[in-house]
This record gives sequence, C-alpha cells and structure tokens, in this order.
Amino acid sequence: MAEAPLSIALFTYSTRPRGGVVHTLELAEALVALGQRVRIFALEKPGRSGFFRQTDIPTSFISVEEFPNEEMADRVARYIDAYVGFLERDPTPGGGFDIHHAEDCISANALIRLRATGHLRHVVRTVHHVDDFTSPSLISCQHDSIVGPDTVLVVSDWWRRRLAEDYAIDAQIVHNGVDLERFSPARDDVERAAERARVGLADSAVVLAVGGVEPRKNSLVLLAAFARAVPELAARTRRRPVLVIVGGDTLFDYRDYRAAFDLDLERLIAAGRLEPDAVVRPGPVEDDRLQRLYRAADVLAFPSVSEGWGLAILEAQASGTPVVTSDIEVFREYLVDGRDALLVAPDDPTALSQAIVRSVADPVLAASLRAGGLATAGTYDWRSTARRHIDIYRRLQTP
Repeated sequence: MAEAPLSIALFTYSTRPRGGVVHTLELAEALVALGQRVRIFALEKPGRSGFFRQTDIPTSFISVEEFPNEEMADRVARYIDAYVGFLERDPTPGGGFDIHHAEDCISANALIRLRATGHLRHVVRTVHHVDDFTSPSLISCQHDSIVGPDTVLVVSDWWRRRLAEDYAIDAQIVHNGVDLERFSPARDDVERAAERARVGLADSAVVLAVGGVEPRKNSLVLLAAFARAVPELAARTRRRPVLVIVGGDTLFDYRDYRAAFDLDLERLIAAGRLEPDAVVRPGPVEDDRLQRLYRAADVLAFPSVSEGWGLAILEAQASGTPVVTSDIEVFREYLVDGRDALLVAPDDPTALSQAIVRSVADPVLAASLRAGGLATAGTYDWRSTARRHIDIYRRLQTP
C-alpha cells in the first residue's frame, strides 16, 4: 500500500533569487511531483508580487517593511516577530502540517519559538552556510537557529564537518540539484551568438558572475582579474570583453563593499584599463533572462570565498557554460580541476585572470569544460534531492 502523502510547510526569508530561495522553490516543486502536499511561507517586501519566477506551489506571503538605516540585528529580530505573529494567527501552522522546514536562520528561530509554545512538534532546518557575524545578537541568533532544530540538514560534507566541529551538530547531507529542463545549452555557436544579441551583448566575450557585489562573492578580486584579462581576451577572441554581474538582492548591508567596488571600477576606467560599459550590473533578473545569460556567456566566473554548494555552478554547467571557480573544499566535493571546471585560489587575481582567458580563448579547453560540466550537472537532480528529504521527513513521523 502506498504511503499517504506528507503535508509539508517550507519557510524562506525572501522572494528574490538567493540560493536558499531557489532551493525552497525547487524542493517544493520536486516534492509535489512526487505526490506530497506543500505550502511555502515567505517574507515579502511591499511592492513586490511573488517570487522571482513563476511557481504553482501555494504560498503565504508575509509582508515586512524595509527601513534603510535599520540595524541588521533589529531587522532580523523584527522579521522573526513578523513570522511568529503571522503563524500564531494562522489556524494551520501546527495541526495542518506534518513537517515544518526552515531554509534560513530567521524562519528557523520563528519555528523554534512556536515549538516552545506548543504550536508545532518538530523543526527541520537546512543550513546552507554559516555567516561570519560580528554582532553578538546576530551570532546568538545564528547559533540558536543551528542548535535549536530537531533535525539539521546541510548540502555538502564540508558543512557537515563544520557543524560537527563548531556546534556539535550531527547534520545529514542532502545535496542540491539542478533543473535540466530550465537550464540547457545553446545548440551551437550560432545560437549562442543569438542569445548574446537577445540580451544586448552582441559581439561580446561575456564573463558572467552570479550573486551580486558582496564580500562572500569575492567581487573586488573578480573585478581586478577581469581588468587584467581584458587585453588578452580582446586580442584572442576579437570580441569586446564584458563582465556581467547579476543578482545582489540580499538581507545584508554591503554598501561599504559596493562603494569600494565602484571606486575600483572608476579608477580602472580613469586609467584606461576598462571601457565605461565593460562592467554591466543589471541586479536581480527574471528567470528567463538568467537562462539566456547562462547560454550567452563564454564563462561563469565564480570566485566565492564561501559557499554552501554553489547552485550557480550547476546551472552554468547544465547550460553548457565553462566554469572558473574557487579552489575551496566545498567545490572539490564535486568538481575536478581541468575536467569540469578550472579551480583557482580565490585570493589570486592573476590566476583567476589567466583561467578566465584560457576558458574563453582556448576552444579545445572550452569544449572540454562544457562536456565535463554537462556530465557533472547531469548527476544532480532535484527529484533525487526530494526523495532524500521525504525519507528524512518520514523518519520524523515514526513514533
């Protein structure tokens, strides 16, 4: 006899294209495809109308104001209160769901509070990565969101080991996936050129970065590396090098870091090392445009200093785009330097520059990286991820 479907509530702090939000949507859709019942709860800022891409998953949006000069600790506390208040008023937060699964520290703290008042029994939390907070209240908030849940999941062995060492948490690994239908390669160079034209980058050598300008994405090093790569890229490809940085909608305040990026960019332009339009920053983009950008790009440059897994890498690989990324442990779990990506030290702009040039200007290497990347992406799918979640969820239902 088939087991009855589970009723699952997934919680995320945003509707914008950040890793945890992408994970929430993809997991929800894969769970539903496997016969489960799912509802998403998401914080949403006024003036926005749903997630960054279309989904048929039922969603409760919880409106939260954004105050520009608010301290981060105060904002996080207010967002937790908004979650708790909404769920206390909702007649079904406990009795209506078998599983309550938080994708971030904000919703995790809210669910922990509701568990303490008897509104629900179990809290599941996926820890994608751990932030390096300096504020005591934020450190405490993050700590509680990791040690407080009944079941903790991580997306890589690196973070499983980190949580064991730093928090004495025995987390379970459930890898990320990639949607191979939404992210697929251009058929050939003609179609890739057409995609470049569609996104306004005709006759360009496109270096794509995903995640916005922020410290964890190592944007200052990327900018320096791109500037060094431009002369050779232009000479060898006979195309105009362009760095496209998409994304950047985040809970955190990176104004100082972004100001430093802007200043470095102005200096490079003033020195004649970059053209004024060589760096394009469209911010968060719609899902269909992101798909086109992946297909249009000659390389994904992803020199992050810290990641949970690196969803953008799998999306780029599935799109047939060569990847240059950081030589850090979490990426070495599924990438092999020279086979499916080029791995470089994240603090070495010269090495990053050289890897960008090689991946774009060497057609043999580019073809090899595309083939290797497609093979790697093909081994990760959200359906398998969802099955693993269901197994974990069902064990929680066992008396």
